Amino acid sequence: MPSRARALTSLSVLVLSIALVLPSPATAQGTSGRFELIDVFGLEYASDPQISPDGSQIVYVRNFMDIMSDRSRSNLWIIDVTSGEQRPLTSGSSSHSSPRWSSDGDRLLFVSTEDGGAQLWMRWMDSGQTARISNLTRAPGAISWSPDGRQISFAMFVPAEPESLGVDMPAPPKDAEWAPKAKVITKMQYRADGAGYLPDGFRHLFVVPADGGTPRQITSGDFNHGGHSWTPDGDHLIISANRWPDWRYDPGNSEIYQVSLATGDIDQLTDRHGPDNAPEVSPDGTRILYTGNDERYYGYEVNKLYVMNRDGSGVQPLAADFDRSVGGARWAADGRGVWFQYADAGNTKVAYLPLRAGAEPEIMASDVGGLSIGRPYSGGQFSVNANGQIAFTHSRPDHPADVALVENGDLRQLTHLNDDLFGHKQLGAVEEIWWDSSYDGRRIQGWIVTPPDFDSTRLYPLILEIHGGPFANYGDRFTAEIQLYAAAGYVVLYSNPRGSTSYGQEFGNLIHHAYPSQDFDDLMSGVDAVLERGYVDPDQLFVTGGSGGGVLSAWIVGHTDRFAAAVVAKPVINWYSFVLTADNTAFFYKYWFPGLPWDNLEHYMERSPLHHVGKVTTPTMLLTGENDYRTPISETEQFYTALQLMKVPSAMVRIPEAGHGIAARPSNLMAKVAHILAWFEKYRADGTSGRS
Repeated sequence: MPSRARALTSLSVLVLSIALVLPSPATAQGTSGRFELIDVFGLEYASDPQISPDGSQIVYVRNFMDIMSDRSRSNLWIIDVTSGEQRPLTSGSSSHSSPRWSSDGDRLLFVSTEDGGAQLWMRWMDSGQTARISNLTRAPGAISWSPDGRQISFAMFVPAEPESLGVDMPAPPKDAEWAPKAKVITKMQYRADGAGYLPDGFRHLFVVPADGGTPRQITSGDFNHGGHSWTPDGDHLIISANRWPDWRYDPGNSEIYQVSLATGDIDQLTDRHGPDNAPEVSPDGTRILYTGNDERYYGYEVNKLYVMNRDGSGVQPLAADFDRSVGGARWAADGRGVWFQYADAGNTKVAYLPLRAGAEPEIMASDVGGLSIGRPYSGGQFSVNANGQIAFTHSRPDHPADVALVENGDLRQLTHLNDDLFGHKQLGAVEEIWWDSSYDGRRIQGWIVTPPDFDSTRLYPLILEIHGGPFANYGDRFTAEIQLYAAAGYVVLYSNPRGSTSYGQEFGNLIHHAYPSQDFDDLMSGVDAVLERGYVDPDQLFVTGGSGGGVLSAWIVGHTDRFAAAVVAKPVINWYSFVLTADNTAFFYKYWFPGLPWDNLEHYMERSPLHHVGKVTTPTMLLTGENDYRTPISETEQFYTALQLMKVPSAMVRIPEAGHGIAARPSNLMAKVAHILAWFEKYRADGTSGRS
């Protein structure tokens, strides 16, 4: 390939310094008709829509990008369901989140940083009066009303004294400047991506009067607690927690417990090896709905629905043959059915399951999602009231999450948060595509994004963009990063190769203890399927992906030279070092591999892209956040150094202060895309040719 030959003659690239022309901060909207880097600051999206008990109003979190602080901020907005009119309940640069209606709809509880740290706030809906009702030392989470509206429960971190080795250091002289004190770490998980090095302590549950007062701690012990549900009498909390003595080494083995608010006594209700999570007490207080599965140490396990009696007896699976992972499960108001969320073939849905023999889930809403701004991952949120009205985050390829309502089977989109931006922009068109894998003929789903003003008689460069996880899914949702690639003139293919979720247990586990493997074949078959359409230049193929997509990008350049250049973002390239430095050591070695690395050296090495680096000839950039503790930057450094030793054109881009979620700050999302495009432009053939 001409572009390949030219690329391989340039062997002097060290750490790349690319001159980026970034837009002026004076505007938050670009001037061209295409989606631009600066337009990232103009994006808004809705989250956590909460419908009022009577269905007349919806409160949601309106998220926006603050160009001055380079952070995502949020305010609460309220929608009148009948008229569709909306107005803000909070404003300013503080963040407001987690709106929760009282059972009679007269008050709204939420979390706000208005006074600095996150605190509980209350709004009285009749008067509009708002007041802070807590004075907490740490941020509250998992907030919930008691059934009678008199108490609030929440989870909060409680510090503990760190273990001491009894070191007795001499005191420094007056005004001396000695080095900082040594840090002593004795726990296995000592840091977490996005949180940094973890303080000593545990998350416990508290209750506080709804009118304000002193919080009272309900749980105790050296265990973490979070999600919970009130019993109708207000006397107990039903919680999920891993309170086993070896919880640090078996993190997935949680159980359902009942906690007395009066005494703090805890009664264990489930007892199986595996996760039991998200308990919800039935309206009459006699049954508990929860999710979980039997532990088999698979890389991917479908999350199932269960119901049991209040005392833990009579456990029954619901829709046992339903081969999709469920979440967000809650009771219908009459106790005759349950609501839940799941993803199917890259599209997230809300379903209702009647509690009768032989009943199947009924799809009530689709296109749920839009919370992942950078890339088109699944997700989304919903709430439902006693009348069966569903408020949810609705997304399509042309917009991030808006608030939508399903009522009596009819869908209404209530917000259009990005019309002011996209009304002046032309986005790339998104088309679904399916193909057969060359490995075994399995059907693989993907999506093609074409540039604005696409002309099928021309030849375009192609970017293969690969999702992370690996147990995750892409779908037909908005994606800022891929739209920016399309706006730069690239056709983009993104897909769900084997191992992706939303296709069932068997498909997800085709890469169990075999990752990467035939997912490579699925992706190459997808590239071939797009090439067959005749509008992609086979000499201008590029590949990128982040996290699990970074793993596969690094694997691809070690197994084929068909790509003109690659950008490997936040990858794992050495599984041995990864399981010993990542932030969830107790999980990765146990579920993704047959055992500890020193007992399975050949297996670990064979699956490591580093093991195949000697075959790499593709110009490759590495891009990772310097504070990434999920796929530590030491992984990137190893692969970069290996490429340099092989004299392969290579570059390492380090994003300062960024963790695994590079796009958490808007400018970092922009920088990520800008560097990827700059690297690809460096190895593109001259011009985009027409096709005869």
